[in-house]
Amino acid sequence: MTSSRTPFLALAALAVMAGAAACSTAAAPPSATSAPATSPAAATGLPDSPVGAQARWLFAAIVHPPIPAAAITAHFDQAFLAKVTPAQLNSVLGQVRTLRLDAITLSTATGLIMTVTANGQTQLKVSMAVDSAGLISGLLLQPAGTPTALPPVPTTWAGVDRQVSSVAPEVRMLVAAVNGNACRPIQAISAGTPAPLGSAFKLYVLDALARAVASGKVSWNQQLTVTSQLKSLPSGELQNDPDGTRVSVRQVADDMISVSDNTAATMLMALVGRAAVEQAAATSGTADPGLDMPFLTTRELFVLKLLNWPRLADSYLAQSPAGRLAMLTGTIDRVPYSALTAANSAAWTAPRDINSLEWFASPTDICRVYASLATLARQPDLAPVAAALQINDGGMSLDPSQWRLVWFKGGSEPGVLTLNYLATTRSGQSYVVSVLAENPAAPIAQNTALTLLSAIKGAFELAAS
Repeated sequence: MTSSRTPFLALAALAVMAGAAACSTAAAPPSATSAPATSPAAATGLPDSPVGAQARWLFAAIVHPPIPAAAITAHFDQAFLAKVTPAQLNSVLGQVRTLRLDAITLSTATGLIMTVTANGQTQLKVSMAVDSAGLISGLLLQPAGTPTALPPVPTTWAGVDRQVSSVAPEVRMLVAAVNGNACRPIQAISAGTPAPLGSAFKLYVLDALARAVASGKVSWNQQLTVTSQLKSLPSGELQNDPDGTRVSVRQVADDMISVSDNTAATMLMALVGRAAVEQAAATSGTADPGLDMPFLTTRELFVLKLLNWPRLADSYLAQSPAGRLAMLTGTIDRVPYSALTAANSAAWTAPRDINSLEWFASPTDICRVYASLATLARQPDLAPVAAALQINDGGMSLDPSQWRLVWFKGGSEPGVLTLNYLATTRSGQSYVVSVLAENPAAPIAQNTALTLLSAIKGAFELAAS
C-alpha cells in the first residue's frame, strides 16, 4: 500500500495547480459492488451526468495504459492541461492496473467525489470536476480519509448571509428552531419564496411513506420488486439490479435518503401513489403544494429533460395540471428504460427549465417537512424514518459533545444546489438550516457546496449559542 502512495499524492498536487477540485459534502455508505475492476461493473453506480460520463471514461481508460495523448486532450480542458501534461498524467495513472468504485460521497452535475480501491489494496478519495463543456477541469487523488478543507466557518450572522449569498445569483435560506411542528425563524433570506429543490423532494416521499406505514397500508419489511418500468437514472444503484430483484421497503427508503437513489424514490412513489406524496406535501405545511402537481418522479423528470429536448418539455409545460398528468401517464411513463439510458445525458451541462420543470418548495416549507418527519419518527413503528435520515450527515461534522444527531437531504442539477439539515443538540433542541441556491443561466460552481457547508455549520453554531 505504501509504495503507491507517493505518486498519487503527486497527482493531487498537480491537480491543485489546475485549481479545480470538486466540492464535497458527506460520506455515503459503501457501494455493494465488489466486481473485478476490469469489468463494466467496476464503475457501477457512477451517475448519469456530465461528470459521471467522464468518470466512466476514466475507469475504462485507466486500466489500459498509457492513455493516448489524443484521448487525454479530448477529455480534459485546456486550463487543466496547461498545468498537468498528458505525460505527467500517464506517469501516475499508469501505475493503476485495477480500479474499483467503493462509494460516492458527493454527486452533482459537474462535481463528483468518490472512494475507490486501486490495485486491489490502496483506497483513495478521488475528486473530479468538469467544465461547462463537460471536459475534465479537475482531478484530485488523495489517500482515503484525507479531510477536505472547508472555507473559514463564519462567526456572525452577517458572515453567514454573505457566504450564502456569494454562491449563486438567487439564494433562499432559513435558520429556525423547531419545536413540535412549529419553525421559529432565527435568520432568513427570502425564506418563504419557493425555489427548485433537486433531490430534496425525497423528504416528501419519505413523509408519505411514513404515513402509509402508520396507517397500516405498508410495512417496513414489505418486499418491493425492481422492474425496468420503475428504473431511473443515477444517482443510486438500484437501477443496476436485475429486474425481479426483491428489496425491503426499509432498504429502499434508506437508499433514497442516504445515497439519493433515484430508482428508490420512483419505487416508493409507485408504492404509496403520486396523490399520497402530493397530500404529504400539503399536510406537512407546504405553502403552495400546487407548484408540485402533478408530483414528478425522477424518471419522469429525466425523460422530460433528456429526450427530444426541449420539444417534449415544452409540450408538457404548455398543459394544464390535468393535461400534464395525462401526458405523464399516457406518454412519459411509457418511454422504455432502454430509451432513457440511451439518451445523451452528457449534453446536459446547462440549466434546463429549472424554474418550471423541477420540484419546488421554500426553505420554510423544508423546515415544516423536517418538523413533520421528526413528529412522525417519534411514533414507535416509525423509528426507521429517523434512521434513514441519520445515515448520511451531509458532511456537517458538528461537535458531538454538543450535538447528538444530524439529518440531511440535498439536491442538485445544472443550475441548482440545495443543502438541507436538521440537527439536534444534546439538550434536545432541534434546528433546521435550509439553503436553496439557483442560477437559471449557468451551472453553479463546483466549490459552492464547500462554501455553503461552511456557512451552514456556522449557522448551527450561532443558532445554538
